[in-house]
Amino acid sequence: MSAAEATGRRRLPRGVVGMVVVLALLALYGWAIVGRGVAMIRTGDGVLIAIGIGALVLPLVVLAVIAAELRLATRVQRMADELAAAGELPVDDLPRSPGGRIDRAAADAAFAEHKEAVEAAPDSWKAWYHLAFAYDAAGDRKRARAALRKASALY
Repeated sequence: MSAAEATGRRRLPRGVVGMVVVLALLALYGWAIVGRGVAMIRTGDGVLIAIGIGALVLPLVVLAVIAAELRLATRVQRMADELAAAGELPVDDLPRSPGGRIDRAAADAAFAEHKEAVEAAPDSWKAWYHLAFAYDAAGDRKRARAALRKASALY
């Protein structure tokens, strides 16, 4: 039994502390950038005003992207928890080379199964979730992320 279980406290998920530190540093950076942007706007010079407005808009865009990623991460975690409770969480049992690389033929075969499942049930978030991990095992990170976003939207 871990110390967290013994005291009855819930452990933070891995990576949360690092995320909080990075967000705090980003907030500090944003504060500095906003200050510079406002100072540029106050100069009255057209070029500096344009740069200042850009300096004010850019942190907002970054915050929007971070918020979207955090929403996706929390939703994916909820989906994983639900799949784990049902015993349906994807298992990485693909054969690997001595160097740790996934056997390409086995990954392609597993991918084909999951692709057929999505084609049979295109509105199933579970099928899309499993397809995302099949894409990941096959080394296609871009499609894995797109499939995970689709699963999240259907969830």
